Amino acid sequence: MQASDHPVEKDIVLVGGGHSHVQVLRAFGMRPMPGVRLTLICRDTHTPYSGMLPGYIAGHYTYDDVHIDLSRLAEFAGARFYRAEAVGLDRKAGSILCRGRPPVPYDLASINTGSAPRVSQVPGAARHVIPVKPIHRFNQSWQTLLQRVQQHTGPIRIAVVGAGAGGVELALAMQYRLRQELITRGHAPDQLEVHLFSAETDILPSHNAAVRRHFRRILQQRGIVLHCQARVERVSSGCLRAGNGFHLAADEIVWVTHAGGADWLRQTGLQLDAHGFIRVTDTLQSLSDPRIFAAGDVASMEGHPREKAGVFAVRQGRVLADNLRRLIQGRVVRRYRPQRKWLALISTGDRYAVASRGRLMLAGRWVWRWKDHIDRRFMARFDPTVPGRMTAGASGPGEHPEEMRCGGCGAKVGEDALRYVLHQLKPVQRSGVIAALAESDDAAALRVPPDRLLLQTVDFFRAFIHDPFTFGQITANHALGDIYAMGAEPHSASAVATVPHGPPDKVADTLLQMMSGALEVLNEADCALIGGHSGEGRELALGFAVNGLAEDRPEALLRKQGLGAGDALILTKPLGTGTLLAAHAQLRARGRWIDAALNCMRQSSRLAAQCLRGHGATACTDVTGFGLLGHLLEMTRKTGLTAELRLDALPWLDGALETSGSGLLSSLHEANTRNSAWLHDREKAMEHPAYPLLFDPQTAGGLLAGVPADRAEACLHALQALGYREARIIGTVRHQTTGAGVRLLLNEH
Repeated sequence: MQASDHPVEKDIVLVGGGHSHVQVLRAFGMRPMPGVRLTLICRDTHTPYSGMLPGYIAGHYTYDDVHIDLSRLAEFAGARFYRAEAVGLDRKAGSILCRGRPPVPYDLASINTGSAPRVSQVPGAARHVIPVKPIHRFNQSWQTLLQRVQQHTGPIRIAVVGAGAGGVELALAMQYRLRQELITRGHAPDQLEVHLFSAETDILPSHNAAVRRHFRRILQQRGIVLHCQARVERVSSGCLRAGNGFHLAADEIVWVTHAGGADWLRQTGLQLDAHGFIRVTDTLQSLSDPRIFAAGDVASMEGHPREKAGVFAVRQGRVLADNLRRLIQGRVVRRYRPQRKWLALISTGDRYAVASRGRLMLAGRWVWRWKDHIDRRFMARFDPTVPGRMTAGASGPGEHPEEMRCGGCGAKVGEDALRYVLHQLKPVQRSGVIAALAESDDAAALRVPPDRLLLQTVDFFRAFIHDPFTFGQITANHALGDIYAMGAEPHSASAVATVPHGPPDKVADTLLQMMSGALEVLNEADCALIGGHSGEGRELALGFAVNGLAEDRPEALLRKQGLGAGDALILTKPLGTGTLLAAHAQLRARGRWIDAALNCMRQSSRLAAQCLRGHGATACTDVTGFGLLGHLLEMTRKTGLTAELRLDALPWLDGALETSGSGLLSSLHEANTRNSAWLHDREKAMEHPAYPLLFDPQTAGGLLAGVPADRAEACLHALQALGYREARIIGTVRHQTTGAGVRLLLNEH
């Protein structure tokens, strides 16, 4: 993560990862504004491009073909990516309310969250239909439906409710794909029956008569049953009823109608239209608050009613990016004029498409190829790995020269900002803590129980992601790992934080976000935050000195050198955080790989340590900066024992083999490879794809423990039941036969 040379002066917060916001991120990445920080708040890491979704459903595109990687795009833009759900807006305080984390302050905010079917308006629909939006949930249901059809041996009936362009495309794409699946498995394709419901007298009401006639003919040829003037008024399990009295039993009901804005928008005080969409001017600013912008489906432009189509969100993106810049700089904002006629390319599922614009209609397979070319070119604009498509701009010198920053105690975070943050934090209380944060004394005072040993450890590192809340969670979890590895109980912790300098409110927000994430982990561990130190620096960084308590019997501690011959080696978490974070910094990692890595780093080792102790663990350590091999050597080098390690048994994170195999390695990786001198049979193991992961430095990595062989399988099953699904038995400890070190085994189980 690159640090900025310019203090943050203004915050632009983007809520949602829609078609307009991806263009804002691209524009700011290519031409940054010194002193302006972007934050993207989005529940999903991968945002779909609506124009290619029917092709994905039909099986012509992969998941990655039709999704923009927001994590990678935000990294390119130097934006903070908060994978979180926005649930409110506090306009008085100027902050976005999020589920499960502190509010996010803004100077300007933009909302591009799309629309969602209003299934609650039809009795029974909320429980019994599959809404097409949000797309990530629909995709989960679609994958489940695919599996059901693939395993189905009898008739299946699907109802699609809504006959606009989206509903027609979806019905045709689903039918095409599912028929292909049935044919591939030797089943009769006529077992599939698709029904399309329209509340209007016809389909595609916003398109010309020629387009409507053409699609009615296609639907008839494909055997899709069309029901017009059939507004669905009630849904029950496996059945829907229309207003004309028609009933239909259906195995699946897909909902592509009654769209509206998110429910939380109604509590914001912003002016909304009848469907819950934000009313905006032609500058894309809210009628209620010029600091709030909205674009895409969630925006309802005064004087320019248009249907909810992706083409408008795409075109609004450039104006939105420009107006955010202009307003921050105090300049006059631009006006956006939506086109009266627009080109719609509507696919039929079988690599055939129809072009519709005003009175124009063109159709054919060549139209699909044209659409495919346009769509792929659009997607390439948001992939930093495509050569020539995106070039990160240099921020250049700051517009306002900074004063010389002080060192020493002059670099401490200001008293007001610090007092504000401390007031927001609520650490757990522990017995034996006599003086801590609340008293503002010069040092914490602890009373150590007479029957307990005191353990102390310290960890500190710079931020590797732009989200300070998540970084705080992982840092605290990493620091607690040493205490858990020794079989002790965390008691208290002191923090050391470095925050990039800037206006006091910006510094306070960053510190609050980071410490709130850390405190969530510490409180869950019943570890009291008792004090610390904060200061200014070029990069965000955090560390903890953690105190732990253990029974006053040194032999009861889990130490590194307690392994015995015959012990099984168990690793509780997968490897690969180092290579994945290195790839992320170079924009070479997929967002879902980073999501999985962050989730792994956030997983506490508390329950794993208890489980290992309960199954008689003889030795234990946590796998961190020195990598698996380095920490395993610490356990064996002085014991006269050899570890036999099965490379095929190692667990690794998704994407870790791809990134390490491409040479995307942590800066510490080379130093860790010096331990390869202790490896036996190294030459033949070096070709194994998992070999580089032996040296990969881990952040908040898993526990590596020796467990008696007769209890190892039971221990492994218990770990996996506790949520450590990637825990594995990775090797065995032997009497020294080939010299001290580690022997690598290939294809042995």
